[in-house]
Amino acid sequence: MPESWSGKNQPQRAEHPPAPGYVYDPVYLEHDTGDHPENARRLEAVITGLDNKFIRAQLKLIPARPATLEELIAIHQADYISRVEAFCQRGGGSWDADTVMSKDSYKAALYAAGGSIAAVEAVMKKVVPSAYALVRPPGHHATHDSAMGFCIFNNVAVAASYALKAYKMERVLIIDFDVHHGNGTQEAFSHNPYVLYISMHQYPLFPGTGYLSALEQGSGAGTAINIPLPAGCGDIEYKQAFDEIVVPAAQRFKPELILVSAGYDGHWADDLSNMRLTLDGYFYIARIIQQIAADLCGGRMVFCLEGGYNLKVLSCAVNTTFSLWLGEKLFDDPLGQPPHKISPRGVIELIDEVKKRHGLY
Repeated sequence: MPESWSGKNQPQRAEHPPAPGYVYDPVYLEHDTGDHPENARRLEAVITGLDNKFIRAQLKLIPARPATLEELIAIHQADYISRVEAFCQRGGGSWDADTVMSKDSYKAALYAAGGSIAAVEAVMKKVVPSAYALVRPPGHHATHDSAMGFCIFNNVAVAASYALKAYKMERVLIIDFDVHHGNGTQEAFSHNPYVLYISMHQYPLFPGTGYLSALEQGSGAGTAINIPLPAGCGDIEYKQAFDEIVVPAAQRFKPELILVSAGYDGHWADDLSNMRLTLDGYFYIARIIQQIAADLCGGRMVFCLEGGYNLKVLSCAVNTTFSLWLGEKLFDDPLGQPPHKISPRGVIELIDEVKKRHGLY
């Protein structure tokens, strides 16, 4: 394994690093999905893990708030928002084959989108240097007119839209490392030159979007960079994608703020994908994003929780990010390496093609 993955090159702990922020509210547990893979136990595991490692006591709590109708309709149709509210008032149920809502899901979704905005506000007002919105339901699949893929409102897109308007920004970068392509986020900014969306995801996989050819013509050209990785990719392949595509694309774009759709369903122990990332790999991803933010936008970054359905993986992976933000140079990976080694084919050629199409050589 390359030395950069081992933690040996991590920055030394600062004597008094500024406290990072986190958004959390028990309202997120009221989105009751029963035994659905996206359930309240996910956030309970995250919070318990932070407390067991005495991490949460070192963080600054950012109070969540509900998103306003004006903030939501920047991304979603007003009629869709009304339909979700009415559906939940009737008790909820299955919106589609994948997405479940309960009577309190509308409220939780308002607070998930609003909590993501609150994280942006705290970073932009310099209350905290960075923030993590520990919210649910997740958001990156939600489109302008429908819930899908466990998502109701598109939290990261609503937060990006808010940042553009409230702080008169001209360059917001969204990095999405969830194993599923964020089709809703890409759609939201497909013709907006002020937002660059970069996604690395397993392809083919739900929702079936995010292939190379997307947004290469017309007014949407250049607003999204998709890295559709084949099944079996792990730390090495993700490192190459970040080093050769994400970093130079960010350097060229020069963002004023970085938002991250943080999903941990690409871990080898997660059953919803066929990727082979480790916790050490997620630590590296967080470190690279931190470095990009430090180099390009004064450290301003906000993570928004998306997927991740193995509770131990999810808890430990969130810990990796906060450990890094608190100045730790090492992270212990209790889950270790995947049990079987796989060498996916065509990754080098794929990355070369992405670089060629987006002028990243």
